[in-house]
Amino acid sequence: MLNYLLTPLLTSLFAAGDFSKLSTLFITAAFMNIIFSFGMETTYFRFLNEEKENKVFNGTFTTVIFSSLFFSVLSFFLIDSIAGLIQLQGHPEYLQWVILIVIFDTLAAIPFARLRHTGRPHKYAFIKISNVLLQIGLICFFLVLCKNAPPSSFWYGLYNPNIGIGYVILANLISSGFTLILLISELRTYKWELEITFLKKILIYSTPLLIVGFGGMVNEMIDRVMLLNLYPASIQERHVMNGIYSANYKLAVVIVLFIQAFRLGAEPFFFRTSTQSDAAHVYARVMKFFVITCCVCFLGVVLFLDLWKYFMGKTHKEYWSGLVVVPLLMVAKIFLGIYYNLSVWYKLTNKNLMGAWITIGGVFITVVLNYLMIPYWGYTACAVTTIVCYGGMMTFSYYLGQKYFPVPYDIKRILGYILVAVLIYIIYFLLVSGMTNIPLKLMIGAVLSFVYAAFVIFTDKAEFSRLPFISKWIAK
Repeated sequence: MLNYLLTPLLTSLFAAGDFSKLSTLFITAAFMNIIFSFGMETTYFRFLNEEKENKVFNGTFTTVIFSSLFFSVLSFFLIDSIAGLIQLQGHPEYLQWVILIVIFDTLAAIPFARLRHTGRPHKYAFIKISNVLLQIGLICFFLVLCKNAPPSSFWYGLYNPNIGIGYVILANLISSGFTLILLISELRTYKWELEITFLKKILIYSTPLLIVGFGGMVNEMIDRVMLLNLYPASIQERHVMNGIYSANYKLAVVIVLFIQAFRLGAEPFFFRTSTQSDAAHVYARVMKFFVITCCVCFLGVVLFLDLWKYFMGKTHKEYWSGLVVVPLLMVAKIFLGIYYNLSVWYKLTNKNLMGAWITIGGVFITVVLNYLMIPYWGYTACAVTTIVCYGGMMTFSYYLGQKYFPVPYDIKRILGYILVAVLIYIIYFLLVSGMTNIPLKLMIGAVLSFVYAAFVIFTDKAEFSRLPFISKWIAK
């Protein structure tokens, strides 16, 4: 969330064209991170039920070292080609810094997984928050203090205008290196082990996860690369459009932040409870509350867009023209979150290859629909494609999961929660269309939010009466 709150600062410092370049660099980092890590984080959790923790830690970390070395060397050789693909020629140093960031983050992944497994949330949170605070501090130092320092100030000479948005990348690089230093104590027990039999087992398990991860990143981010290459306009206009879309995409990340936090605890939890007799019922109950929370996040943004738009600042109001895609993207993120929940079936049953095929299907939808529609609809096509992609993946994953690992999900209620949330937004949109009275619009949004909360509690009163704190209010 702290990192997320950097967006207002960055959108006020950089126009849409520059913000597009920054966004594209981090998209590139996300793609590299999937490849470098090779699915070892999930693999670590999976094999803890079969092998000693030290053996699993040593094996997965050794694999990560090899993958980082190989893919980093390959990336440095291909820098010019990568820069051409993302329309960022002229600053090869940006990509070099991005590769170093990915190396540091990849090496930190397994130690972080160990902290999650061993139940040390305080240390985990301390290191993660330290990373973000250092990053924010460095960005503010270079782009606010040094950049705006008077010529007579000591700080004046520390800012180089030729680096520009590169200071954001440098801040991330320094904070990632600092994070790895804080994790050194987790690496003291590491021993270089290359047991071929075990290595083969984890690679067989993780290779489909690499496809899943890479495909998921394609579905999540390739639309912005395609927008830069397919929309019929000048390169500067394409960067502006991409910057507007990327900034509004950040508003949909409210749900993604919840999904990220949920997955940190859910993945080890799902593996731990998989041997319990009531595991399927636990998963079903978790899914229901997960969807409710996602729908609340959805309404918390789309009913109050008149406030959220200031998240992108007032300096460059061109960002506001993209608010139309926010509701579409948030529905897509709900589908994505449900898919992540459903994916537990192929991870527990060692059918990761099926998960890979589902992801490949999603990639096909993403690439084809964006290719066909971006030249006509621009970033609106990207948002529509995202809904179709994640909706399709969610549906296929549910169908296959019920075949190989049946879970009694309450489909009627889950669909009801989503449909009513969307219906409430449509009602809100019709009521406030053309209205200029912002306080009245916010009041209507607040009333409709309470209506949804009442609907959810009334629909599943028996379930909510089992929860602490809430139950006493329902009883009244």
